[in-house]
Amino acid sequence: MIKSEIKKLPKSKIELSISVSWDGWKENIDEAVKKISQEIKIPGFRSGKAPRKLIEEKVGSNVVLDEAAQLTIAKTYPEVLKKDKIEAIGQPKAEILKVAPENDFEYKIVTAVMPEAEVKNWRDKIKKVNKAGAKEKIEVDQEEIQKELEQLAQSRVQLVVVSREAKKEDSVTVDFQVKREGVPIEGGSSKNHSLILGRGVFIPGFEENLIGMKAGEEKSFELKFPDQYHEKSLAGKPAQFEVKLIEVQERKKPEINDAFAASLGKFENLDKLKESLEEGIKKEKEKEVKEKKKAQQVEKLIESTKAELPEILVEEELQRMLGEFEMQLSPMGVNLETYLDQLKKTKEDLEKDWRPQAEKRILAALALEEVAKELEIKIDSKLIEAEMNKTLAQYKNVKDIEKKLDLAKVYDFVKGNLQNEEVFVKLAELV
Repeated sequence: MIKSEIKKLPKSKIELSISVSWDGWKENIDEAVKKISQEIKIPGFRSGKAPRKLIEEKVGSNVVLDEAAQLTIAKTYPEVLKKDKIEAIGQPKAEILKVAPENDFEYKIVTAVMPEAEVKNWRDKIKKVNKAGAKEKIEVDQEEIQKELEQLAQSRVQLVVVSREAKKEDSVTVDFQVKREGVPIEGGSSKNHSLILGRGVFIPGFEENLIGMKAGEEKSFELKFPDQYHEKSLAGKPAQFEVKLIEVQERKKPEINDAFAASLGKFENLDKLKESLEEGIKKEKEKEVKEKKKAQQVEKLIESTKAELPEILVEEELQRMLGEFEMQLSPMGVNLETYLDQLKKTKEDLEKDWRPQAEKRILAALALEEVAKELEIKIDSKLIEAEMNKTLAQYKNVKDIEKKLDLAKVYDFVKGNLQNEEVFVKLAELV
């Protein structure tokens, strides 16, 4: 038989006082003896077969009782969490209070738990956000449509080889080598390198030196690397550039007319293309307005929420944010260490800067959960499973993916997303 008492502590922690009757834990002594006998050698007995008396003589009865106590905690603590419906997080700290044969086993656990959030007076705040959003008109002007047309035309530029001097906006192909004091720098050379003059991809002065050159011409010049150049050994230093222009191509942009619209496949004329672009721009603006309103609603919910956040929860959120940031840096070929080095900051500095944001993210999640309860939002399990299957389908080529993923966590993640979507639907209806 297991008895438990709960005492609330600050910062969303609890203290559990747990008592296990002798009948409920005595069998763990035999299991402890067996486990210890597998780890030590007793002459004349196979591993795990030595009797309790010999084991206790060898290691001491206290060692056996301590092992039995650890086994009892490991078995009964999860049962208490389930019985008392406690959502514990982080690593618990256990303290044995009483362990003796023929007696109840008593221990104490201190653990962080999911915080209780109190969300008050949020409806009026949400209504104000919705009222302000309703006044916002979504319009598309002709300049925006023309900008989209220009981008479409630029994406369909034709390259034509020319024999004239290179000028701004030409596409050129070059061989180049960079030297410092006559010595080639690492990674400072390239063959058949293509670039568009005037886009500022290279360090200042490089593209300007190519303007006026013809195919086959060679040129040497000296430039200074920017003071804030990512490669510190080159920052602010002069270097010599040797360049050979291989080819000059003029970028011929198509004329924006009915023929151009028809070339895109499904438009009768330019007016039809403009109508399509206007509709697309409008939908994008509507999406931006919707996301902006969601963000404002979340801010108001956070303002209305009170909760004591356990440190472990904040730490976990900070690690999640760092992981997300590293993923954002990866496509740019920059790792977190390099990024921090450029900022002259440490990981700890970043975590300190981000702590308020991490706390806000946790409060937002807690607030949405509480509002979902208040609005009695429940997501059908069939819908959750259908969304789960869509998620798993993305990994269909990964062998034994269901064994590698924690399906319970995937289920909770999908359920949470669907629940939040429904919360925002309900929030938008408040006027």
